Amino acid sequence: MVYDATYFHKDGCLLNLMDAQSQKIIAHLYVGRESFKETYPWFHSLKSQGLNPLFITTDGEQSVMRALRQVWPAAKLQRCLYHLQHEGMRWLRTYPKTEAGKKLRALLSRLSNIKTIGERDTFISDYTSWVSQYRDFIRFLPRTTVASKDLKRTMVLINHALPDMFHYLEDRGVHATTNALEGFHSRLKADYQRHRGLSREHRIHYINWYCYFGNKAI
Repeated sequence: MVYDATYFHKDGCLLNLMDAQSQKIIAHLYVGRESFKETYPWFHSLKSQGLNPLFITTDGEQSVMRALRQVWPAAKLQRCLYHLQHEGMRWLRTYPKTEAGKKLRALLSRLSNIKTIGERDTFISDYTSWVSQYRDFIRFLPRTTVASKDLKRTMVLINHALPDMFHYLEDRGVHATTNALEGFHSRLKADYQRHRGLSREHRIHYINWYCYFGNKAI
């Protein structure tokens, strides 16, 4: 299963669950914002209807992951490699000022191309070596510097995500990214542009019908 969200205007966010195999929309919900308060009861309702995924690929939104883990504790969460790579490289910036930043950015650039267990092990080994080499350097950087903030939050991102980065290598049915659902959202938004100005109620109806007929077209 794949989870992702996309925003419409300032008053609404579309939450979507997609079957990873058929790439059909399992369920969707239009809410004010993506949060634990909105997603937990939705997931719980879907579980009561019999939905019990083994794997869930997600973009890593912490409140949503907390809801997923509480509702489906046995399901493994696969972190979207694209989101991880994009966020980490954005924090490190295009041209890092430190050697540590340059090397970590180069390491992250490999992430979305990992296809084998061997490549996974090499990535983990290289990251572990990077941490060992630069841990003290980062620790003694002045806390107020940009380099310190960028490196520390990128390390936190990777450390938290690492246990759930590579489930897709264990089961080829698991998606390494949320790209399939992101593609659906891109098509939806492009088509929606022809109907700009809809009220919130009519927007919800449009989205409901779009998801319905989108599944019919697959």
